[in-house]
Amino acid sequence: MMEANISRRHVLKAAAAGTLAMGLPGAGLLGAESGCSKKPVVALQLYSIRGDCGKDFDEALEQVAKMGFKAVEFAGYHKYGNDPKGLRTRLDDLGLKAAATHIGTGSFSDSNLPKTIDFHKTIGCKYLCVPGDGRFSKPEGSKELAEIFNKTAEKLAKVDMKCGYHNHTHEFKKEGDKTYWELFAERTSKNVVLQQDVGWTTIAGHDAAALIRKYPGRSQVVHLKPSMVKGDKGRPIIGEDSVPWAKILKACCEAGATEWLTIEQEAYPDGKSPMECVRLSLAGLRKIIEAS
Repeated sequence: MMEANISRRHVLKAAAAGTLAMGLPGAGLLGAESGCSKKPVVALQLYSIRGDCGKDFDEALEQVAKMGFKAVEFAGYHKYGNDPKGLRTRLDDLGLKAAATHIGTGSFSDSNLPKTIDFHKTIGCKYLCVPGDGRFSKPEGSKELAEIFNKTAEKLAKVDMKCGYHNHTHEFKKEGDKTYWELFAERTSKNVVLQQDVGWTTIAGHDAAALIRKYPGRSQVVHLKPSMVKGDKGRPIIGEDSVPWAKILKACCEAGATEWLTIEQEAYPDGKSPMECVRLSLAGLRKIIEAS
């Protein structure tokens, strides 16, 4: 099992050099020494191991905890869909936090929002993110969606929670001289989280780090998806792929107000299992951090 913390030697070396220094799950980034505004912790988006979750959700959570993760992001609740107290007990028993969740925009409707808040308050989940909505990249739909998020953010602020949106590639289509991602950021308040999936952003041909810096303080939850740009050599494992990880991690540290760095593994090269690919990406992330 991977160690939960970077060695003291590596931490002191990185701090002395004034470079990015980040712990493994549970340790987080250094504070003032590295210029980080927050101390992010590495989490796992459970969609990465959705097959395992579907077979035995309790066992899947246990394996994630044994791997060294201290937090998870949800993509469904399986047997706990109507049992938030049971889920909270399971998380507590495993030493896991609820970093965030992926839910549909409909969860923010007037009739559903109270139930949404109650469920996620119970499991200790602050960040409610939508993993996609077809209106996002349509001229009128994008305006409608921004208004929904603004109103929801205002209501959630009263209970110390936030809503956010997660991108794929279509969010970078343009209306005039701006992408829909830029328009959404401009149309929504600073309380709406821009949950950038840096893998999809890279595939779409955009600079993920620059976008984090362009909208400072709005990247509380970032998706670390290992991704390959067409024509590049390598494989979709963190550190072996096309994503400029060190640059992105530095932007998260310095400008993103990032609390959760969430690995999302959606490709499983060489016939390896999802769990094994997650393990490899976690190890790859560690190497990048230690080399920074």
